[in-house]
Amino acid sequence: MLKKALTAAVCSILAVTALASCGEKNISVSEETTQTATSTPSSQAAFGDTVMNFTAPQDGEEVIILTIKDYGDIKIKLFPEYADKGVENFKTLAERGYYDGLIFHRIINNFMIQGGDPRGNGTGGESIWGAKFDGGTSPYLIHSAGAVAYANSGSTATDGSQFYIVTGQKYAEEQFAPDYPEAAKKVYIEDGGAPWLDGGYTVFGQVYDGLDIVFKLQQVATGANDKPVTDVVIESMKVAKYDGGELRWHISDYPVSNAETTSEAASDEASSESASDTTTTTEAEQTASENETTTSEAAEATSETTTTGTADADTPADAQ
Repeated sequence: MLKKALTAAVCSILAVTALASCGEKNISVSEETTQTATSTPSSQAAFGDTVMNFTAPQDGEEVIILTIKDYGDIKIKLFPEYADKGVENFKTLAERGYYDGLIFHRIINNFMIQGGDPRGNGTGGESIWGAKFDGGTSPYLIHSAGAVAYANSGSTATDGSQFYIVTGQKYAEEQFAPDYPEAAKKVYIEDGGAPWLDGGYTVFGQVYDGLDIVFKLQQVATGANDKPVTDVVIESMKVAKYDGGELRWHISDYPVSNAETTSEAASDEASSESASDTTTTTEAEQTASENETTTSEAAEATSETTTTGTADADTPADAQ
């Protein structure tokens, strides 16, 4: 009887644990630890042969304007022709105000920024269909810097509401396998990105303005689970019409990145302080020099007075 009771208790615990772990499964993006870009699997041989990430939007085409509180607007080109379900889901959620007020709960420098979870911890979110959906992949869209894609928990069949924007890093020619597609390789060498993610996640958009904001966000201070110490909040996400504005796909399209601006400001301030210190030191040295001259003159005068006084005193002694 006791054995049956124990068995039933263990089974109950296992069942509860299984349900809990299932409900709390983390939805994330795989962070590669190696710096080598390998050849694509044979099943994904066409990936990157032609890259369409930087296709200009047409006047009146629907785009996304993602406003980050205290930072500004990030504008995103969508690709319904290559990721129809992914775009439909993202646009509809945006129109419903689903993303407004949510945070970027996971940020990793030189990799990506991830948000879109109502729970704010990477375990929540759902699609417009009420469950997960399969957004699939397109060989024409790669993980270049500025690419927008869905996070998942193992495959594109688990896409929901969570998304990420790639920052990544630049690669060198020798880091690619000989059979790596030239078009994709060129992008990863010149602009950077996360090539190991290709084929495993649904890319559905590309930042065409505000990439400097994304690069600035990736540098915020983070704590446990790569969560920002200070919340990075999505103030609003709107579907808008492209108005023919400037296209700035690459970080090199921005005069000076936010990080560089901050760095230069700090450098200028340090130089200013250094110059101020030098001026102060120089003035102090001059004052010291003048004091030294005065002291020297005073000492000389004292020396002469003392010598005269001694001679007068010694004369009687010598006379004796």
